[in-house]
Amino acid sequence: MVDADRLKANWELVASHGGQVPLFFYSTLFLTHPETRQLFPVSMAGQRDKLVRALGAVVSSVDDLDAVVPYLKQLGRDHRKFGAVRDHYPAVGAALLATLEHFSGPRWDQALAKDWGDAYGLVAQVMADAADAESSPAWWDADVVAHDRRDLETAVLTIKPRQPLPYRAGQSVTVTSPHRPRVWRHYSPANAPRPDGTIDLHVRMAEAGDVSTALVDLTAPGDVLRLGPPVGDGLRLDETSDRRLLLLAGGTGLAPLKAIVDQVASTRPRPVTLYWGARTTAQLYDLDQLRAMAARHDWFELSACVEEPARGLLTGNPVDLSVRHGHVVGSEVYVCGPTAMVVSARKVLVEAGVDTGSIHYETYGSQE
Repeated sequence: MVDADRLKANWELVASHGGQVPLFFYSTLFLTHPETRQLFPVSMAGQRDKLVRALGAVVSSVDDLDAVVPYLKQLGRDHRKFGAVRDHYPAVGAALLATLEHFSGPRWDQALAKDWGDAYGLVAQVMADAADAESSPAWWDADVVAHDRRDLETAVLTIKPRQPLPYRAGQSVTVTSPHRPRVWRHYSPANAPRPDGTIDLHVRMAEAGDVSTALVDLTAPGDVLRLGPPVGDGLRLDETSDRRLLLLAGGTGLAPLKAIVDQVASTRPRPVTLYWGARTTAQLYDLDQLRAMAARHDWFELSACVEEPARGLLTGNPVDLSVRHGHVVGSEVYVCGPTAMVVSARKVLVEAGVDTGSIHYETYGSQE
């Protein structure tokens, strides 16, 4: 039986070496199994931290693997888009054990090596079995049919997958561009599934964001993007409920919440209030479209806000304004935006009397 406490303590020791850990791991992997290099982007700068995060998530739950199995299955299915197959897992495992041994120093022994080997073997089996059992495509090619540059930093892309993409409002897909091959970033469709299969993506250029820069600056109609499988259940809408919906969005975090409004419009309308915030009026890139949506639906109320006072707009942030206006208690609350906003929103909402079970947000990652 794996000694979970021993593994956690060892992982803390190894992780304390920071960026040296992934550097050693990938160097070992590529030197011993050069065929795996083609699975990764040319620049590894954005890839290295992902290893540390994934290992940390698994190790922190090694004593309750049932809790992390859904995550591992999703990881295994998602890794198909990289071209990963079952035969790659032993190579990764060998590189991982070599890395752990290197940074453990004199604390490494046969018992620790066996525990790590057993834990990795179980993780690899869950991931590989999930990948083998998946019948959906490993990725979807999608044609860019429109590229609407809303401002210097933001664009709305309309794309059409060549095969049906079965996603739900509030989910995300990973996207890669031929201008940045094998570099993937999460983006949420800004609409519920449409009969014609088209999807709107809201993209804002991030600092040092390879994919976002390519999508905003370099992409044009006729280009072909590649999409990974839909992920995320944190923002999933309960269609059986009649409770009022309160949607709190920051920046391009608007996208999945706009998709929820779209879903409500196409199924069973219910009261929906959306607070959407940005620093300046210029950054409210979708304001005209949202106002048109509010004009069409009497059950949908829009409150746009900015940090700097501007005519016709509220001053403040979505969370504080929604509390001040008395919209939070009794609502199902959906939050999407920068990580700091989501963390702050959870605290403020609970203090305002909202039950934690009524606060919905995504936890698998963040958009670029």
